[in-house]
Amino acid sequence: MTGMAPENQGGLKGLRVLDLSQLLAGSFCAQLLGDHGADVIKIEPPGGDMARGIGPFSESDSTHSHGAMFWGCNRNKRSLVLDLKHPLAREAFLSLVGGADVLVENFRAGTMERLGLGYEVLRERNPRLVYTSVRGFGDPRGGASPYAEWPAVDIVAQAMGGIMSITGVGPHDPTKVGGGHADFVPGLFAAHATMVALWSARESGQGQYVDVSMVDCVLALCELITTGFSMDGRVPRPSGSRLPPVAPFGRVRCKDGFVVFGVTPGGSLWKSFCEALGKPELAQDPNFATPGARVRNQDALYDLIESFTLLHTKQELMARFGGKVPFAPVYDAADIVADPHFAVRDMLPTVALPDSDRQVSVAGVPAKLTATPGAVRHRAPILGEHTDEVLRSAGLDAAAIAALRAAGATR
Repeated sequence: MTGMAPENQGGLKGLRVLDLSQLLAGSFCAQLLGDHGADVIKIEPPGGDMARGIGPFSESDSTHSHGAMFWGCNRNKRSLVLDLKHPLAREAFLSLVGGADVLVENFRAGTMERLGLGYEVLRERNPRLVYTSVRGFGDPRGGASPYAEWPAVDIVAQAMGGIMSITGVGPHDPTKVGGGHADFVPGLFAAHATMVALWSARESGQGQYVDVSMVDCVLALCELITTGFSMDGRVPRPSGSRLPPVAPFGRVRCKDGFVVFGVTPGGSLWKSFCEALGKPELAQDPNFATPGARVRNQDALYDLIESFTLLHTKQELMARFGGKVPFAPVYDAADIVADPHFAVRDMLPTVALPDSDRQVSVAGVPAKLTATPGAVRHRAPILGEHTDEVLRSAGLDAAAIAALRAAGATR
């Protein structure tokens, strides 16, 4: 995104979201709504969202106040500073609640109640409010987990949600999935559930509480643990980059890195794969001719494939296998930036850093709507950048805003 911000054409234009989240999961949920047009107000304590202080940082960010983690989950938002421990700030917050459609927070269970701002209180102020919480083990309203009071972050949810038990190179190497998997996936579930609740409110006139557990969301993605274990009683273990019931379905080395294949059973994929490999006779080889035979002999099959791929670069293999069978090179950041797919899909838009002419890339909006497209309209906000304009929109005059500042309830 360079020059003027694109016009807001998103399908959620007119929706107002109050985002009290810290770090990733709740912030990502609110950002998804903002990407599609919602007016998202990021309500931060005077010290800001903790994610602001997590790098890497740009050279121009001498105060380390807008690190990459914050930058990645808070575009298309306005920042308002309120210290909700202060009574004047709570009054201002309640004024905003009256005009909001959605509230998102990811505090530990009971935090908002201790502030006197729990869902039941806010519902009295605004019956249509959809209140979405994202917690490690959920909120007691949706089922009182014995771990409801435990603090949780990505690696905690990955561990107890089961995905680490099936990720890694072997049974003694449970491995965290890269990135904030157990933050972003709950954020996706939360955004989806929030829209379901909003749709319901259109008919009923009543909002509701949306309870999302990070651990539950991770488990929901692990069919090997849920359905698989239930069917045969065997505890699934890490299998590296392979899918053991299907072959070839995994990663192999090549001359300059790695590539993957996903030759699923049925149809003519196996024949097409053998032809692209330059070994059409392999399709009828009794050791590999059927899906079952390929699974039983998969170690030999992968060795055979790798003896070929090691002689070729990723680009050469793309030319040979691309479009014929499920195939991809394993990309790193530099590969992604160089590939035209991501440019033509607008998946690496740029935004200007504060107090700098430098443009940095952010992830684009992956869901493309033809009539009401989402967009990266503006960068993540500076702490308190929109405090005055948001408070004025809530009905506070200059004297009331000055009183908040004098009391230390805002900045």
